[in-house]
Amino acid sequence: MSYNKYMNILTVSDVESSLIYSHNIKQRFRDIDLAISCGDLSYFYLEYIISTLDIPLYYVRGNHAKEIEHGHAGTREAPWGAINLHRRVVMDKKSGLLLSGIQGCLRYNQGPYQYSQQQMWLLVMLLVPGFLRNKSRYGRYLDIFVSHAPPWGIHDDTDRAHQGIKAFLWLNKVFQPTYHLHGHVHIYNPLTISKTAMGKTLIYNTYGYRRLVINPNKKR
Repeated sequence: MSYNKYMNILTVSDVESSLIYSHNIKQRFRDIDLAISCGDLSYFYLEYIISTLDIPLYYVRGNHAKEIEHGHAGTREAPWGAINLHRRVVMDKKSGLLLSGIQGCLRYNQGPYQYSQQQMWLLVMLLVPGFLRNKSRYGRYLDIFVSHAPPWGIHDDTDRAHQGIKAFLWLNKVFQPTYHLHGHVHIYNPLTISKTAMGKTLIYNTYGYRRLVINPNKKR
């Protein structure tokens, strides 16, 4: 399967935007085909995007995600209608996009969804057979890799909680997804670098939200 049109993608992470959680969302984002969350957003916020825009939403959990969320519609362990990418390699049936993801960040205390560098390496290695199957079937390994934490040395910080993941750097070098989307590192200065090219991969910090367009005819 291949793309059949330009894909307009809404990416969200870490902080709720009043431009999204708004009665004008349908007008403002009427052209969006698919949404992706890089973590640390409430389930009801993600559900609002799904229900109002009537589009698929893929996500990974951040290190501040709740294991159970309580709301007026009941309790849930995951956002209703969303697709968890953690440790999975999937194809979006409508667009043909190949997606995969890993949740959480580097371990810095005893909170949930935190891992050592070694554990992150293992999680990445478990994805490799799926990437190889994609290459055999579709001619490419991956279109979009989604994580909460950034790769090592790109958009990360020096404190342990916000250091990048070494295995993600390797994944981008070897499998060259079109995009690596992450969150976790909050952006307060507009001069902060949040887009970096690494070979054929564009790495974005999607703090807040971003609009992306994938060109279906671009040669990989």
